[in-house]
Amino acid sequence: MSNSARGLVAFVAASLFAIVAADAAEKPSKMGLGRPALPEEISAWDTDVQADGRGAPPGRGTVKQGEEIYIARCASCHGEFGQGAGRWPALAGGRDTLKADRPSKTIGSFWPAAAPLYDYTRRTMPWGNARSLSADETYAVVAFLLNLNDIVPDDFELNDKNLAAIKMPNAAGFFADDRESAERKFWNKNPCMKNCRDVPKITGRAGDANITPDAKSAPKVD
Repeated sequence: MSNSARGLVAFVAASLFAIVAADAAEKPSKMGLGRPALPEEISAWDTDVQADGRGAPPGRGTVKQGEEIYIARCASCHGEFGQGAGRWPALAGGRDTLKADRPSKTIGSFWPAAAPLYDYTRRTMPWGNARSLSADETYAVVAFLLNLNDIVPDDFELNDKNLAAIKMPNAAGFFADDRESAERKFWNKNPCMKNCRDVPKITGRAGDANITPDAKSAPKVD
């Protein structure tokens, strides 16, 4: 390679390095990579709706509109009346079963607020085609689901203004995590990490009780 060619290569390399260095200086990052996200990029992903309704997008939908959408896009898994199809979960019924041996955790029996129901439906449903429902379609489907659980009347319209005001049957069944105060007396500021006393004694093993099958007695799995 001639001296002029070597000089040209060196000049190009130095120029590229200078461009990368200048670009990194304009875009602050610990690794010198990337750039701050733009507001419109953040808003495109910031779709969660809080339990108090914050973040709910503008929109509306009626029970009647929701029934049509539900039958077409949801009933194959959850049943026409929310009873569940096959092993897919039921969405309606189960009222007053939470203390039973086999509780039925549905929208009407378990969910404490309607806003998280909107959030979950909007982000994850229909199964296999998540986020395909518009804001209005989601309000309509949620309105229909609330109607299936006898929470709103047949002529009800759900929207971003009344979403958080829906009174759910199990609203009083949830409470804030109080372990920091209720269990503080059990905490040890200086827990033992080695050579500790009162080490639990093993009194039995699953193998001794013949609970866990060995390789010979275990069933063969294809």
